[in-house]
Amino acid sequence: MNRKFFLLAVAVSLITGCNVNQKNNLSSSAKDMFDSLANQPITEKRVTPELLWKFGRINEFDVSPDGKKIVYSVTRYSIAANQGTSDLFIADIHGGDAIHLTTFTGSEFNPRFSPDGKKIGFIAEESGTPQLWEINLDGTNPKQISYVKDGINSFEYCPDGKKVYYTKDIQISPVLSDIYPDLPKVNVHIATTLMYRHWNHWEDGAYSHIMVADLTADSLTNAIDIMKGEPYDSPLSPYFESNEIAWSPNGKTIAYTCKKMTPNEYAISTNSDIYLYDVDSKSTINLTEGMPGYDKYPVFSHNGKYMAWMSMKTPGYESDKMQLLVYDLETKKKIDLTENFDQNASNYQWSQDDKTIYFISEIRGTKQVYEVNLDTKFIKPVTQGIHDINEIKLVNNTMIASKTSMKMATELYNINISDGNLKQVTFVNKNIYDNVTMGEVRSRWVKTVDNKEMLVWVIYPPNFDSTKKYPAILYCEGGPQSMVSQFFSFRWNFQIMVANDYIIVAPNRRGLPGFGQEWNAEISGDYGGLNMQDYLSAIDNMKKEPYIDAEHLGCVGASYGAFSVYWLAGHHQKRFKAFIAHCGMFNLESQYAATEEEFFTNHDLGGPFWEKDNKIAQRSYQNSPHKFVQYWDTPILIISGEHDFRIPYTESLQAFNCAQLRGIPSKLLIFPEESHFVLKPQNSILWQREFFGWLDRWLKPKP
Repeated sequence: MNRKFFLLAVAVSLITGCNVNQKNNLSSSAKDMFDSLANQPITEKRVTPELLWKFGRINEFDVSPDGKKIVYSVTRYSIAANQGTSDLFIADIHGGDAIHLTTFTGSEFNPRFSPDGKKIGFIAEESGTPQLWEINLDGTNPKQISYVKDGINSFEYCPDGKKVYYTKDIQISPVLSDIYPDLPKVNVHIATTLMYRHWNHWEDGAYSHIMVADLTADSLTNAIDIMKGEPYDSPLSPYFESNEIAWSPNGKTIAYTCKKMTPNEYAISTNSDIYLYDVDSKSTINLTEGMPGYDKYPVFSHNGKYMAWMSMKTPGYESDKMQLLVYDLETKKKIDLTENFDQNASNYQWSQDDKTIYFISEIRGTKQVYEVNLDTKFIKPVTQGIHDINEIKLVNNTMIASKTSMKMATELYNINISDGNLKQVTFVNKNIYDNVTMGEVRSRWVKTVDNKEMLVWVIYPPNFDSTKKYPAILYCEGGPQSMVSQFFSFRWNFQIMVANDYIIVAPNRRGLPGFGQEWNAEISGDYGGLNMQDYLSAIDNMKKEPYIDAEHLGCVGASYGAFSVYWLAGHHQKRFKAFIAHCGMFNLESQYAATEEEFFTNHDLGGPFWEKDNKIAQRSYQNSPHKFVQYWDTPILIISGEHDFRIPYTESLQAFNCAQLRGIPSKLLIFPEESHFVLKPQNSILWQREFFGWLDRWLKPKP
């Protein structure tokens, strides 16, 4: 099994053993198909479910060593084929026409400029399994470099260009066919420990390992598994993020993130560590031993003297403050550069002189670039504006960033680090924005019940008319510690909601970052507390507006947002006329007993339900939504996926069954192939149609 969490993976027919002429025909056909998807006519005037699948979706990107070029991947989807494909493009950092680099069948991903800047390496499935390929900067001479059995998941060039590391799945534990060779058709999951399944896959004894290999012009040789025999993943499951691994500038060391513990320890701990592997001696040391929280995302300085990484202090708390730590590899001293900074710090980039680190931080419903001086620890913002900067890469003085807003999907921008000005480089979806009217996004500050100020985003329908009345939807954020930022989702999309003539009320209730650590921490152990009152404060404030139809309010959310929906359904005192809950916690006792990462429930709920003397835990379980079903009185749509192992779909079944037994108008959608998300195009379109069908039925009554 390929355990890489590929959101871009598509089911396509792969052709092997083609001669040159056949290959050219395939490339032409693949390019024609990709171009036809890119050039679909935009007949819509507002966002629709189908339009969301016409967006080109920028994924990974890289900056050339000279800081003059960017390479990036774009995914296009076919609704009819119910799948997508990703190609690579190269462009000048100042903009202009991009060159369509790859036209393989299937998807290309993980683009990287070679250290000398003459080629681009990437992973493609052209030969049947995901392998490393290289191509010239003008798109000529594509060449397969790796021939690894069963393929690879990711790769990175060594800075000297003589080696690469790549990750692949290594079978550590025996498979059932080895244990029971006379039962080749048996199909069963057997567990003797926790973590027998994670996020969306069952444990099968295979683990993501890091391999170091010599790189020649034609192949990889002398591959060494630097985690040989270890039953651990690096990068960490379930996201397998490539930035959890880093080369040192001299190519003699690899820093990698891992949780080296038993499955039962893993389930209750966030204690990941950063390990340093010496390529020459083949020895490994633990750099962060004794630090009990998450330690991830190592980044070496250019001179090789320092390493920066993200660290969390509190064990078991996955949403603790993201500290920016720096380790002096010579003196062995650790420095906390954000000790007095009441915000998170992530996505680190060293300046060329190694005196400054640039990073991304959430602030008041947006994500901005900041800089910190290594000597003075002085921190200041670089960018500002109503947007999210989601990733940055800095080469010399060239900073390229991916940026979104509630009105714009991901595009790449060139940031002037001296003044913070942003210049757009890619225009992947210009044809959509030229034809489709987006709704206006406004900020609003609302008083909470304890007299604090809360930021609420309000999104208005296109061509909003303040003399008319609109039904409104309260949006409940998931996480639970996830900021309502300027994200552009392809399912929970605010523009499609307002395109259906709803006003969206999206509060940054307590329990999320961007407003200080105290605000972020106030939700833990208090799920039914003040953060629920924050939701009601937001909708009560908005419904006073003359353009809000206060008699037709809805409430929607996913994950913790769906927990919020379930809880509010028993406490809303007839404010709402319709609810929608996607993949939500309904019965906190069964959720505790069925989820996989127990550290999350231990921290956020306060502990297991059987600890009767644990006051925090007992308060959490006493506020479980299922204990208030007797007060439900409002129609509810409930959605889940059978492959969601974080919040098992049985939570949704319980909620639906209770609604039915209570005589509440209700509807259940279960997607057998989806997980915590809905990723297949046709499933997603059906999701949207059912979503708005339900809201329209109850919030837009016909005369």
